[in-house]
Amino acid sequence: MDNDELLQQRHRPASLLDRPRELIIACPPMRSNVNISRIVRAAGCCGVRRVIACGTAKVVDKIARDAGGEIAIDVYRTLPPVLKRLRDEGYQLVALEQTSESECIYDFPYEYKTVLVVGNERHGVAEDVLKMVNRTIEIPIYGKPDSHNAASATIMAMYEYCRQFPSG
Repeated sequence: MDNDELLQQRHRPASLLDRPRELIIACPPMRSNVNISRIVRAAGCCGVRRVIACGTAKVVDKIARDAGGEIAIDVYRTLPPVLKRLRDEGYQLVALEQTSESECIYDFPYEYKTVLVVGNERHGVAEDVLKMVNRTIEIPIYGKPDSHNAASATIMAMYEYCRQFPSG
């Protein structure tokens, strides 16, 4: 390709989905509003329309950009009651956590109706929440440190869901 023909095309309109995504992101109380804001921004880019947050979560508009107004952000005190209700509604609960039972994200087949349960930056997914989930997935680490940032890992897991369900 001749570089004279290459044109930058930033901020294209969003790709249309055939149906709304049924992925929900569920976050425990996070230490940093930056992480929850990055998750909200990425959720907007992925067409995810619902994020559950706990504690005193606050979305920083400058970080979340336009996504904050497009996404339902439900704030609860704790995750277990809302996860139980979502499981009863037919959602598969998937924790993004390193455990002895974790499946590699490369091989994991998401179900369409999935709640991706994210861990706290320091403590991961709480033990009582881990007991509630159907499955756990992890993202391989190839160097140090031995885990990804909570927001970065969530974004990778969301993108894998989108890759598996490209039309919604």
